[in-house]
Amino acid sequence: MDGSDWLGVGALGVTLALFAGLFLLRRKGLNFSLLTLIALVAGIGVGLAFSGHVEFIDPIGTIYVQVITAIVAPLIIVSILSSVTSLGSISRLRRIGTASVFWLLLNNLIAILLTLGLALALGIGKGASLDIEGVDGSLLTNLMVPVDEVLIGFFPSNVVGDIQSNAIIPVILFAVLIAVSYILVAKTDEEKVRPFKSFVDASKAILYKAVGFIIELTPYAVLALVAVATSIAVARLETVWALVGVLVLAFVACFVQMYLVNGVLLTVFAGVSPVQFFKKITPAQFTAFTTQSSIGTLPLTTSALTRKVGVSDEIANFTAPVGTTIGMPGCAGIWPTLVAVFSVHALGIDYVVIDYVILVVLGLLVSLGTAGVPGTAIITATAVLTAVGLPVEILVILVPISAVAGTASTMANVTAAAVSATIVARRQGALDDAIFAGTKSFDEIGSPPAPTGATAAAPAGTVPVYTVPTGSCEI
Repeated sequence: MDGSDWLGVGALGVTLALFAGLFLLRRKGLNFSLLTLIALVAGIGVGLAFSGHVEFIDPIGTIYVQVITAIVAPLIIVSILSSVTSLGSISRLRRIGTASVFWLLLNNLIAILLTLGLALALGIGKGASLDIEGVDGSLLTNLMVPVDEVLIGFFPSNVVGDIQSNAIIPVILFAVLIAVSYILVAKTDEEKVRPFKSFVDASKAILYKAVGFIIELTPYAVLALVAVATSIAVARLETVWALVGVLVLAFVACFVQMYLVNGVLLTVFAGVSPVQFFKKITPAQFTAFTTQSSIGTLPLTTSALTRKVGVSDEIANFTAPVGTTIGMPGCAGIWPTLVAVFSVHALGIDYVVIDYVILVVLGLLVSLGTAGVPGTAIITATAVLTAVGLPVEILVILVPISAVAGTASTMANVTAAAVSATIVARRQGALDDAIFAGTKSFDEIGSPPAPTGATAAAPAGTVPVYTVPTGSCEI
């Protein structure tokens, strides 16, 4: 075993020792959000100390992402079936669906305009000496999907295949179809479909219990994922430094959108404290930051919304999943817009007001059907640049920083979905202020005792279930 292997073994040993420390802290009842933050900091330390030697740590985070992603589609189907069948009203479902899409798209529109304003005001890309001659952008162009195929892809064709590929919109539409059919049949013969409802609610209770086991592992996964990401970032530092301005602005735009813009939206339209809200969804944000997968973070997002924020079950389990594929301000709004303005300035392209208007409109359109998985921002940025006549070769040059920017972009995506769900819940009269304030406990709403360090919520009339403490761009 050479020196490099021994360093890798040493990194794994330190990581396992830190895992033991996290386990002991959890056993002592340390707050789940704080534990995740500690894991984040520890992961950065491991990545810096063992840069280039984290090959034995990498599988830990990868396995976690695979396992939590595997449960997403079944979770969406069962949650939507349970929630919609409990609504008993198609008109209410229509209102929730329309409101969800509106607030998700509005959040993305604000992100696009914010990024455009910042990029133009700071003149990002001006003075940059970039040469795209000889840069091959054909691979990126081949990633693009025609608009008609995007629209067709919204609808289920092979449900098993959609579940396997985590195609969220088709999965949601299939679940809604079955749920609406249940409501219509129940109106004429409720007794006939009662076993189906019982099966759905029982499946939800079992599935949520399984999700609870997985999410308890979140701090350990965060540590491993951050260690690997930090190691890669250090190795690329020299290349990234040349494009540090773009990277910094990407982070600034994402964090302003996440906390300032969403804070205003929460205050004005949901009437909740932004500070308290962000504390409650911190694990979901950190998980999004490290996994770069909105879909992989979904179980933590919906759990935080129902257990800690007080969003009703049906809205949390509808709006949050939709938010993993519609809106997506980080990778469908901020990143493509920033890249476009950088291209215009760096390459000295003549752009007028109408061109920027078209850029905004296209940025909003590509956010319809954006997949919440790593790699998405490359596709959306390619689509936007091509549509507005800008060279996609610039994306090849930006590859060294795209993965780093993806951490903040995914975090912005997940935050937007959670904020939209909260606003929809408030406006639909489905936000429980007692749960948000922490004055209503898990026991007080008629469910079994929650796991240590967790809180929970379940709307009246539903089967008591365990939910879990919650926590890319997808570049």
